Amino acid sequence: MTSDLSLFNLILQASLVVQLVLLVLVIASVTSWTMILDRGRVLSAARRNANAFEERFWSGGDLSALYKDLSENRKGEHGLPSIFRAGFKEYVRLRKIEGNDLMAVLQGTERSMRVALSREMDRLETSLTFLATVGSTSPYIGLFGTVWGIMHAFHALGNVEQATLALVAPGISEALVATAIGLFAAIPAVIAYNRYAHQVERLNSRYEEFMEEFSTLLQRQGRN
Repeated sequence: MTSDLSLFNLILQASLVVQLVLLVLVIASVTSWTMILDRGRVLSAARRNANAFEERFWSGGDLSALYKDLSENRKGEHGLPSIFRAGFKEYVRLRKIEGNDLMAVLQGTERSMRVALSREMDRLETSLTFLATVGSTSPYIGLFGTVWGIMHAFHALGNVEQATLALVAPGISEALVATAIGLFAAIPAVIAYNRYAHQVERLNSRYEEFMEEFSTLLQRQGRN
């Protein structure tokens, strides 16, 4: 007695519960790969944007001219340009209101930049929670499918007079496919999450360092 143990036939012959588990895992894998590619593009663009802005910012040009140029070309503006615009706009506004109270001006400027930073972090961290969820739960979902499939295979043996390996092998094989698909969905998601979370953390540190340096620069200008 022979059995066709090809992956396609194993999936077709699997029980309904195992097929549903496999469907969930495939959807999770496809969705996570879509998010992995999208996050890679977004974070790469954020690093290039930060490099270009810092080079321009520290070139010694006039901050008012830089602010005006960024205000006129705001399409797709994110990252450091957005934080700079928020801070400089608030700085100019508070200087007109607070006058010589430099401390109040700088505190308001920092609060404005913090809000912009929070929004930027929310944008960069989009999808990371989903990747972490897929990475942590997919193996268990696959294991559930495996346990269910093995239970189904052994239950079927109760209806035969003589149990043989040929009878139980297809059922166990289709059950183990669920574990394999679960790992296939989880491993890329875990790797991507760890990598992207580290990149987001580095960008956050970079943005905070810029905010401190920018505040120091505004403080020196305010005292002149």
